[in-house]
Amino acid sequence: MSGAGVTRRRLLVTGGAALATTRLVAADALAPLHFGLTPVFLDNDWQLLERLGAHILEATGRHVEYVQRRTYKEVVALLLLGEIDAAWLCGYPLLQHPGRLDAIAIPVWQGQPLYKAYLIAAHDRDAEDLTSLRGDIHAYSDPDSNSGHLVTVARLLEKGQRPESFFARSFFTFGHRNVVRAVARRLAQSGSVDGYVYDAVALTEPGLVAQTRVIWRSEWHAFPPVVVASEVRASPVVRALSQALFDISRTKAGRDVLRMLQLDGFARPEPDSFDSIARLMRLVSERG
Repeated sequence: MSGAGVTRRRLLVTGGAALATTRLVAADALAPLHFGLTPVFLDNDWQLLERLGAHILEATGRHVEYVQRRTYKEVVALLLLGEIDAAWLCGYPLLQHPGRLDAIAIPVWQGQPLYKAYLIAAHDRDAEDLTSLRGDIHAYSDPDSNSGHLVTVARLLEKGQRPESFFARSFFTFGHRNVVRAVARRLAQSGSVDGYVYDAVALTEPGLVAQTRVIWRSEWHAFPPVVVASEVRASPVVRALSQALFDISRTKAGRDVLRMLQLDGFARPEPDSFDSIARLMRLVSERG
């Protein structure tokens, strides 16, 4: 990708071509909103991102610049440095920076802002629970993913197992869909995956998911939130983005986004939204 100010990992989504000329002039007067993404949770689907950008432009008058990095850690660094305004993250990296990061919105899926982590294996695998996976080649998504790493590590500790030696080998795919692909294609014997992503892929790529099966589901956890740096929580751009997410069903582009993501909408986080993830983090940290 070429052009001044545009890099291979950054796409300026203009959207909203049908808006009135006066609205476009107003939009040009506002700084763009820089939104961070990783392929861990949201794949590089530019049609989806274009519709999200069109909704945000219509709702806030701001263009969106997407900034994509490979890992949660890289996107968190951009947030803390003030190089992006917001990012779609996971509850685990959010809680790793108390007082420095805030969740402003949580997606609602199947009527609630919650999801589960899944352990998956090949469809013909004789395995019934986590202990059946001892000695596997295991696929994780990201070191800072709740469903794609933390949940499994904590579950092993709860069972008195040593996470570093339980599996014969493990690797990170840096994408929940990639975990499914790794298990389906026998690159891994088992994997840790976001249950929402797994169920969504089951609808869009049923042949792929049919090569796997779920052998365990976790408790409910808060859905991966949209996150900002705490120091800019009250800024005009963050307030505008928050409202745009809460009102996402009010525009055609926003409804397209919900349909493509198989979501119901966005909700405000509650004070205890991430308590279940915090408990897992304490379990791992106390292990030393």
